[in-house]
Amino acid sequence: MRIAIDARELHGKPTGVGRFLGELLSAWKTLPEAQEHEFVLLAPDGSSATGGTLWEQMVLPGLARDAGARVLFAPGYSGPILLPMPMVVAVHDVSFAAHPEWFSWREGARRRTSVQLAARAAVRVITISEFSRREIVAHLGIEESKVVVVYPGVTPFTGVTSLQGLSHRNGVLFVGSIFNRRHVPELIDGFARLARTSPEIRLEIVGDNRTSPRVNLESIVRATGLAGHIHLRSYVPDEELQSLYASSAAFVFLSEYEGFGLTPLEALASGLPVLLLDTPVAREVCGDAARYVPRPDPALIEDGLRALLFDADERERILGAAPRVLARYSWTECATRVLRVLVEAGTRGPGLSAGARRAKAEGSAPR
Repeated sequence: MRIAIDARELHGKPTGVGRFLGELLSAWKTLPEAQEHEFVLLAPDGSSATGGTLWEQMVLPGLARDAGARVLFAPGYSGPILLPMPMVVAVHDVSFAAHPEWFSWREGARRRTSVQLAARAAVRVITISEFSRREIVAHLGIEESKVVVVYPGVTPFTGVTSLQGLSHRNGVLFVGSIFNRRHVPELIDGFARLARTSPEIRLEIVGDNRTSPRVNLESIVRATGLAGHIHLRSYVPDEELQSLYASSAAFVFLSEYEGFGLTPLEALASGLPVLLLDTPVAREVCGDAARYVPRPDPALIEDGLRALLFDADERERILGAAPRVLARYSWTECATRVLRVLVEAGTRGPGLSAGARRAKAEGSAPR
C-alpha cells in the first residue's frame, strides 16, 4: 500500500510533531511489516507560498492523489477537509479548546476550527494518551470509538541509566517550547531561591518563548541577580542537547496541561530524576518515577529541586522506578500500531475521506 504523509514538520528545526514523525519513519525502515508498504513524503517545494493552510487544503490533496496513495497520514493536528482518500490525523492535545484563555483570539479560533474539521474529516484520530482521548471527545465532539491511543516511544539523550556520576553534576534542565502553562517564571524563582544558598547549581532552559501574553524571561532572570547561573536558549542542536543532559542532575517540567509530555520521559531514560506538576496526564505517563508538586509555587519548587539535587534516597527512588515506566514506551511498538491504523484506514470504504464523502453526497465532490 502506498501511504502519503504530510512531512512539513520534518523541515526547519523539528520539535514535537517533527520528532514524532521522524521516529516513526526510522522505525518503519526496519519494521518487517512495513516493508510491503511505500511511504511518500509530501511537503512544499518552496514555490507553494508558505506551506501553511492554503498548501494543506489546496495543494496537498492533489499531491496525495497524484502519488497514488491509498491513505494520507497527517501527523500535525490538521489536514485537508476534502480529500479523495481516507485520512488519519494525529491530535496530540487540545489545549487550544480546553483552555482558550491561553491563546490569542485569532490563534485559538484558527486552531479550534482547523483541528476540529480535520478530526471530523478523518476516518481515525490518533492521540498519545488516555487523557488526550478524553479531552478530544469532550472538547472536539469526536466519537470515542474513532480515537485511537498510541503511546510514543522514548529515546534517551545520553547513555547514562543509573545514579553513577550523578552526584557531581550541578545542572537543572528544562527542555520544551515555553508556554504560559509550563510555568517557567515560577521555575526561575524557585531555582533562584535554592541557588542563593547553593551557588554551585545552574539552570539551563532550552525552548522557544511562545508565551501569550509574552513573558520577558530575560528580565525575570536579571531580576534574580543570578544571571550567571541561569541560561536561556531558544534552540540547540541534538549534539549540544545531549551534552546538557549529560551535565545535568535533574529535569523540571511544570506543565499544567499536556497531551503526553515526552521530555520528562526522555530525561528519565537519560538517567535524570524529574520534577513535575501533579496533573492527571503526568501521573498517567510517569507514574511513581517522578517527584510531584501540587501547584507551581516557587517555595514548593525550591523544595522539590533540593530533594532531586541533594537527597540521594529520593533520586534513587525515582530512578529505581524509571525502568518499569519506560518499558511501556517503545518506538517499534508505536510505529507498529500507527501503521496498522493507517493500513486499516486505507483498505476501508470507497477510498474517500469522511469530508469528501459528505461533499460527494451533497453533489460537490472535490475535483
